Amino acid sequence: MSSEKAEQIASENISLTGLAGRYAVALFEIAEEEKSLDRVADELAGLASFLNDNEDLQQITTSPIISLANKSTAMAALVKAANFSKTVKNFIGVVTNNRRLDQLNNIINEFNRMLSHHRGEVNASVVTAYKLDKKQLDALSKKLKSMVGSDVNVETEVDETLLGGMVVRLGSRMIDSSLKTKLANLEATMKEVG
Repeated sequence: MSSEKAEQIASENISLTGLAGRYAVALFEIAEEEKSLDRVADELAGLASFLNDNEDLQQITTSPIISLANKSTAMAALVKAANFSKTVKNFIGVVTNNRRLDQLNNIINEFNRMLSHHRGEVNASVVTAYKLDKKQLDALSKKLKSMVGSDVNVETEVDETLLGGMVVRLGSRMIDSSLKTKLANLEATMKEVG
């Protein structure tokens, strides 16, 4: 793949729709205006880690039973303990007051997509039948980099139903070399013949 093609992939317009997209765009624009994109991204990464690792926080953000006052108190304590910037503090306040805490992970994911696009980074989603070790992941990253001509952020996922091989999504393109798909294609071909 030429470097021209890599630029096309990296510069593809990303589509942000829905609630999470609107919040992410607003936060991104504020952070960009304040020239604090990196700090906001780091703080959101920390927030995402808190959300993923803390069951109590998951309960607070997703439970409709917990009152808005209790959610506000908990989130204010989190912001203070984490020493988040004013931008992230205000963002969490708005999300909390608008009763959208259940969308925090989605908003953070959309923000990260925008940031990657802004930086000209190419993201690849790789689904394999088994977990890749460091050597395999490095080789895959190197191969993808050679295909697009720039660094590629690789996110991996395991789906044992693939049986073998992998499915790679690079921008809006998909490369499916999974054994599951190959067997399905073979089955379809055999039905046509017989």
